[in-house]
Amino acid sequence: MQGRAIPSVVRGAGVGVAGLVLVLASACTGQDSGGSGPQNAGGESPDPVDVRISPQDGAAEVEPNLPVTVESGEGPITDVSVEQSRGASGAGAATAEPTPSASAQSEVGAVTGTLSEDETTWVSDWNLIPGSDVTVTATVETGDGESAEVVSEFSTLPPVEGKRLELQSNFPVSGQTVGVGMPVIVNFDLPVQNKTQVENSMEVTSEQPAEGAWNWFGDKTAVFRPEEYWQPNQHITVDLRLAGVEASEGVYGIENHQLNFDVGRAQISTIDSDTKRMTVERDGAQIKDFPTSIGKADIRKYTTTSGTHLTMEKYEELVMDSSTVGVPVDSPEGYKLDVEYAVRFSNSGEFTHAAPWNDRLGESNESHGCPNLATADAKWFYENSYMGDPLVVTGTDRQLEVDNGWGYWQRSWDEWLANSPTGEPDTTDGEGTPGSVHGTEGS
Repeated sequence: MQGRAIPSVVRGAGVGVAGLVLVLASACTGQDSGGSGPQNAGGESPDPVDVRISPQDGAAEVEPNLPVTVESGEGPITDVSVEQSRGASGAGAATAEPTPSASAQSEVGAVTGTLSEDETTWVSDWNLIPGSDVTVTATVETGDGESAEVVSEFSTLPPVEGKRLELQSNFPVSGQTVGVGMPVIVNFDLPVQNKTQVENSMEVTSEQPAEGAWNWFGDKTAVFRPEEYWQPNQHITVDLRLAGVEASEGVYGIENHQLNFDVGRAQISTIDSDTKRMTVERDGAQIKDFPTSIGKADIRKYTTTSGTHLTMEKYEELVMDSSTVGVPVDSPEGYKLDVEYAVRFSNSGEFTHAAPWNDRLGESNESHGCPNLATADAKWFYENSYMGDPLVVTGTDRQLEVDNGWGYWQRSWDEWLANSPTGEPDTTDGEGTPGSVHGTEGS
């Protein structure tokens, strides 16, 4: 599992690493490292210190997705730290908007490490920023109970134009409050082939831990969803440690990002085609019951999709144009209407909206697929909907597709997990992701 911090220990000459963030290391052994090896008082060099660090000190254009290891033949490793600075052609760490605090930026940019049980081997959890100069300091306890420090430096492969994986967009964005069904959606600008490594570079942490997993829709979109809806009224953090991950051959992520959003109250709405009613439950109690009229279903195109939808976006005023769903405006079934209080819940043209012209609400299904509501009811739903609120439609013979809008809850948990390249659930407890983010040399 990625992202576990080094155990809290205090060793040797007062070197404490309780709560330590371990970051990348590179050096050779003792005096042969080419770095600043340990020195005795008076400038005399001590005996060589048996500390082996890979990649080697002085290396240039190191592949940023290679694991960094520290091995001590002396005694326990008590501290490993790394400073990464942008090289002449490198890319630095960044965070998604709005910019979080400096501490949050530091946290997502840090590369933690996992220490072996005998405390003599340390392996990095995360990758390096491409085009960065890296300074590493490793401290170990020697056999005489003293501490020895080895310093080493190297640089990573700079990013190449056209092969820089970047975050194109994400939902939600930092600062939003969303519904309990809201997934984390990450859209990349380039195709991703090494999906397992990229999945393992993206860590979702919630105040109330849950099991979740990533699925991919095409090669550019990754979606994280918990097994069940999120518990309401909690904070979610997403660390996208994309810097250095090899998305495809020779294509590396160049920046890290952090997303911060909140899950609000639990609001779940249901539309029943048979009863022609829309009910709204909040935190387990029904609070609204609206008459509605959904798709007339004489053809598939005019049939409202059944299944678990999520509210996606909303408009106080919207022009609804039949030509956007393949029906010319000047055809017998064509239309171009100005509607109020529209809330989208699929990509196939489905919105709840006000329909003051429809006098059959609660009596018959008359629309071209959108749930029609009275103006006051549509306004209430518009004003009280968060992005990611579940909206369940029942009773029609057209099922919502998993990739129609945000139909991700149409997959059972077993199906969702089976479609994750890692094949393992990821617990959102902040303890790391299921597997390695690293590649192998020359991969």
